[in-house]
Amino acid sequence: MTDSIELEQHYCAHNYAPLPVVLVRGEGVYVWDESGKRYLDMMSAYSAVSHGHCHPRLVRALTEQAQRLAVVSRAFYSDRLAPFLQRICALTGQDMALPMNTGAEAVETAIKAARKWAYTVKGVTPERAEIIACDGNFHGRTLAIVAMSSELQYREGFGPFPPGFTRIPYGDVAALEEAITPNTAAFLVEPIQGEGGIIVPRPGYLAECARLCKRHDVLLICDEIQSGLGRTGAMLACEHEGVKPDGLVLGKALGGGLLPVSVFLARRDVMEVFHPGDHGSTFGGNPLAAAVALAALEVLNEERLVQRAAELGAYFMSKLSALRSPLVREVRGKGLLIGMDMDPAKVSARAVCEALMQRGVLSKETHDTVVRFAPPLVITPEQIDDALTQIRAVLQDLAAG
Repeated sequence: MTDSIELEQHYCAHNYAPLPVVLVRGEGVYVWDESGKRYLDMMSAYSAVSHGHCHPRLVRALTEQAQRLAVVSRAFYSDRLAPFLQRICALTGQDMALPMNTGAEAVETAIKAARKWAYTVKGVTPERAEIIACDGNFHGRTLAIVAMSSELQYREGFGPFPPGFTRIPYGDVAALEEAITPNTAAFLVEPIQGEGGIIVPRPGYLAECARLCKRHDVLLICDEIQSGLGRTGAMLACEHEGVKPDGLVLGKALGGGLLPVSVFLARRDVMEVFHPGDHGSTFGGNPLAAAVALAALEVLNEERLVQRAAELGAYFMSKLSALRSPLVREVRGKGLLIGMDMDPAKVSARAVCEALMQRGVLSKETHDTVVRFAPPLVITPEQIDDALTQIRAVLQDLAAG
């Protein structure tokens, strides 16, 4: 065990179980450990590094802006925020945006907006607004968000939780219709559940939910923190079904793999429930973050990363499925958001990840059974083939014994 691992285990709260590798440098799809060994990154920091590690253009945008102006708070205007928000609204078709930092902060913002909209626009009785979420969801770790979770570990020991949340099975339109009441403010849903195990609902699910929400005057809010910004082969995963949600949450890749940037976007009548003093963030919308996020959006477009995710994701999925290992129950996903579901009676996903690490491929298990493959969108077919060679060898070795 290295000094870095020992020190972190001594001084850092044990709220993660990292693989035993200490990373010191990154470039493109690769990272290096402290001994100089190179690894292919198939995690992208949960999709936060979609542009690849240390993308030169994004590093340049960061350093140039940091030398000009970094943080002033939104007590003042800056020259970087407006161009970023104009671009992200145009890209998503939304009217207005509220910048934050982490994905969880943006989800909390969406919750607050939905509740206040329900009272001031829809006419729900004060303090009675309800938000519907799905089993298996992952929207973050705050107390309000954990109140929506079906994962026992996320909740145990942290109650009492705030009320006003209802949970239904994911992928079940009938359950959504049954759960809607006159007090329902919003349906908050991931078009593809990432942390839940790369769960892709049946075709048509999101579009049916959108029609149902519109009929009942319920806001459809899509959490695309992981699935958005090209990850699934479309700029937004909801675009696969032609859905334009009433509210949208983005984060992770928006920061270009360099710093946390998130945003809640919505139609005008939803966003205009906020007035000065209602909500805020010292760092949200800071010039440094806005400059990097704007550059990240430009790179997505100019380097055709969305199209690359569609093409290479289909290639990667087909090759993974063709491995036909007895250890694998299913390969599922969309674009470059892929899950390899392992048979827990035969092998743990953690064991697969540890074996891949030894062979120079980094991934991480989710829910003990799924190995996640979500590489930077700049990955090449040759690099995917390199990863497949190691994945095949690991599955063969583990199946043998």
